[in-house]
Amino acid sequence: MNELMDRRTRIWAIVAVLAGIALLLAVEVWDDPDKGFFGLLRELIAVVPVVLTSAGVVVLFLVSRRQREETVALIRDLEIARAQGQRWRWNLTEAERAVALLLLKGLSLKEIAALRATTERTIRAQAHALYAKAGVTGRASLSAFFLEDLLAPIGEEER
Repeated sequence: MNELMDRRTRIWAIVAVLAGIALLLAVEVWDDPDKGFFGLLRELIAVVPVVLTSAGVVVLFLVSRRQREETVALIRDLEIARAQGQRWRWNLTEAERAVALLLLKGLSLKEIAALRATTERTIRAQAHALYAKAGVTGRASLSAFFLEDLLAPIGEEER
């Protein structure tokens, strides 16, 4: 429960409990000033459960509100992640994936064709299909897609 309630909330809860007990005792003394020590002690024992229950309800409300806020934030983050995940679903073929990796590594079309034992024309066609599926215009924008988050300014990471 400590992680759900910050220090300030715990302090206010304790203050509320003590203030409630003091207020209820003050009302009892006001009604009958001649009760004596044991009469006040008996009233204190009778009042404590009510005050603690009331403070517990308030604390539960605060914890519930914080959990609801965290849930809303998590759902929002999940929706953002889903939207970003959709950008990654390019439905590439195995050949297009291999060509994409080699393009990102900086190999030329001719080098990729040699490695894959195919023609440069085939590699060019696979690269164009890859660019179309990824929604990019070429090798530079494909690389930028992956490097964008890695090279973001430091100030943006902390937000």
